[in-house]
Amino acid sequence: MAADDDLARFVEAQEGTYATARAEIAAGAKASHWMWFVYPQLRGLGRSETARFYGIAGRDEAAAYLAHPVLGPRLVEMSELLLRHRDRAPEAIFGGIDALKLRSSMTLFAALPDAPPVFANVLDAFFAGARCPRTEAALA
Repeated sequence: MAADDDLARFVEAQEGTYATARAEIAAGAKASHWMWFVYPQLRGLGRSETARFYGIAGRDEAAAYLAHPVLGPRLVEMSELLLRHRDRAPEAIFGGIDALKLRSSMTLFAALPDAPPVFANVLDAFFAGARCPRTEAALA
C-alpha cells in the first residue's frame, strides 16, 4: 500500500472536522473530538482503538504525514495557531489527557530531519522544552 493510501485515514477524518478544530484552536479551547488525527502521536502510546487506528507507525509515516500536501500544512497551521495562546497552560486549552497527546505529537514531528521549527516552538512555549520521554524512547 502506498504512503498516501496509508494516510487516507487522516485525510478522511479531517474532511468533516478540520474547520471546527481550527476554529477551536484559534479560540484557545478544544471542545470536540479530533485530537488523534490532527495532532497524531506514535502508535502504542494510546490505548483506545481510535488511538491505535490513528497512531503513526514510526519516523517514515511521520515524515510522510508532514510531507503530505494537505496534512503537513494543516499540522503546521494548527501548531502556529496554538502559539497565539502561549500565555496559557496546554491543559487549559486541551484538557489534561489531550495536552499529553499534544506533547507526544510535537515531540514526534520535531524529531524529524528538517522539521519546521514550529513543533519545537510549541514544546518550548507549552512544555518548557520538555519532550515526551515515551516518544523519544520509541524513536531511539
